[in-house]
Amino acid sequence: MHGKGSNTRLSTMASRSRIPTLLLFMFSTFATIYVAGRLWQDSQNRVYLIKELDRITGLGKTAISVDDTLKIIACREQHKKLSALEMELAAARQEGFASSQLAEANEITSKKRPLVVIGIFTRFGRRNNRDAIRKAWMGTGSALKKMENNKGIVARFVIGRSANRGDSSDKSIDIESRQNNDFIILDNHVEADEELPKKTKLFFAHAADIWDAEFYAKVNDDVYVNIDALGTTLATHLDKPRVYIGCMKSGEVFSEPNHKWYEPDWWKFGDKKSYFRHASGELYVISQALAKFISINRSILRTYAHDDVSAGSWFIGLDVKHVDESKFCCSSWSTGAICAGV
Repeated sequence: MHGKGSNTRLSTMASRSRIPTLLLFMFSTFATIYVAGRLWQDSQNRVYLIKELDRITGLGKTAISVDDTLKIIACREQHKKLSALEMELAAARQEGFASSQLAEANEITSKKRPLVVIGIFTRFGRRNNRDAIRKAWMGTGSALKKMENNKGIVARFVIGRSANRGDSSDKSIDIESRQNNDFIILDNHVEADEELPKKTKLFFAHAADIWDAEFYAKVNDDVYVNIDALGTTLATHLDKPRVYIGCMKSGEVFSEPNHKWYEPDWWKFGDKKSYFRHASGELYVISQALAKFISINRSILRTYAHDDVSAGSWFIGLDVKHVDESKFCCSSWSTGAICAGV
């Protein structure tokens, strides 16, 4: 009996001594896997950084900065997450519910996207013109919202700030804007006739940043617009990714400094007598891609003496479809016309 009890105690003690050993072995195994994983990840990052170093060195740079390194690693992590999400999306599509959800989302997006954003260029002291436009075709309050929701047409008056910031002109516009909620006020632009080309550039850039529309239009505040005819015409150009629509003209270049329409860069225009083809500034429309182009390149796009010439110059070297549309010629009113000067 004594011998048997001794053997039992020895067996129990041996069993207890094996448990810490087993735990230690498991811990060391997990630690080895973790360290190996980290080393593999670090080695992958080093390989990628070496490749990036070779690429940047080939571009004339001598080393990768700390910021660049962090950006590279962050990009790799984002790429991994994106790959995982793509796999989940593929699996969801196979189960048959993702496609219907995506279709529903696309339908909602298409309903919310405006057909066109119209910038009505106005100036200080033109309240009567603005009120006439509100009464004739733009509307106010619920009528303005109805035009946006039902027809996909957004219309806003566009104006800058006074050279004397905060004066009575600025205050008057602020009050009118609060009353009607139909202004785009370009706070960083000084309102002046000679600054109109820059105003045009800022409007298209601002509108493209705020609204995800199919088209963007510029119109003067002394022009009547047939909204239905405009919408119908623009719908026929939805298949053109880069389109510039207007009443195309050339116009004379004036080199005399004392002339009202003097062009300081007159010598740049071919025969020095006429501009290249461009849309009349009374009313013209550009597609979303062109508005985005202006937004991205606003700091380097050149402006000339006239806003319509400046806009035409931005597209002259691009793969853009120029549409000479007689309905956009506002000087003459005819059946189906889109605009008329008043």
